[in-house]
Amino acid sequence: MESRSRVYATILPAAGPELTDSENEQRLAVRTVNPLSPVNRVRELQVTGSAEVCCPADRVSVRVSLCSSKESVYEVTSSVSRRLDYILQVVRQHGVCNKDASVRRFLRREEDQYRMDAKVTVTFSDFEMMERVCSVLLEKLDKSVCVGTPHFYHSDKGLSQVRRSACVSAVENAQQKAQEVSQLLGQTLGPPLLVREEKMTEHRMEENDGGRAQGAASPAHLPCTPKIIIFSQVSVSFSLRDRSRKKL
Repeated sequence: MESRSRVYATILPAAGPELTDSENEQRLAVRTVNPLSPVNRVRELQVTGSAEVCCPADRVSVRVSLCSSKESVYEVTSSVSRRLDYILQVVRQHGVCNKDASVRRFLRREEDQYRMDAKVTVTFSDFEMMERVCSVLLEKLDKSVCVGTPHFYHSDKGLSQVRRSACVSAVENAQQKAQEVSQLLGQTLGPPLLVREEKMTEHRMEENDGGRAQGAASPAHLPCTPKIIIFSQVSVSFSLRDRSRKKL
């Protein structure tokens, strides 16, 4: 006797503390619907998909400090201004916009002299350009300035783009998995009915976290470039069409 039951397939996440391979860590659960269910009820396939995206820092800022002590305000201002003008000139010559370079000055009196401290903070999106600018300033100004350690970080725009990329990749993995399951069941995969992002996590790590060989010396004089790993897990429901037009 021909069975009147209809079969639905649902992809469920595998049990475990960590999810490292979204394509292989789900199991298939089959449930049978009451034979008396309405014929026009939409058959659906529910799957979960995940993706992990790793992105290094896309910005770096460098702080250049300088100071001067003179007997008059004019002299100390002139001394600092000459070096500031040169620093900003070098920065502009390397294609840095005015909005990416900020200057702060502070004047105070110390006994019978005036002292002015100044700080230039420059933000780069090109790391090689940053290295060239620092080299020029150290070569030309030598000990009259102090070039700080570069600070690498992720911009808000870059982070937003990586988060979207992780979510889109997770949906693509879910769709690919659903396509394979529907073919296995002799069904045709229809359009998505519901897409929901269930989980997103972010983990920040330094460039050499876990990547340095055992016994290797840590390059303490080199600044670390941070990376961020974003994990996204989504749940997607697709409609199913019976390819053979026969009841299972």
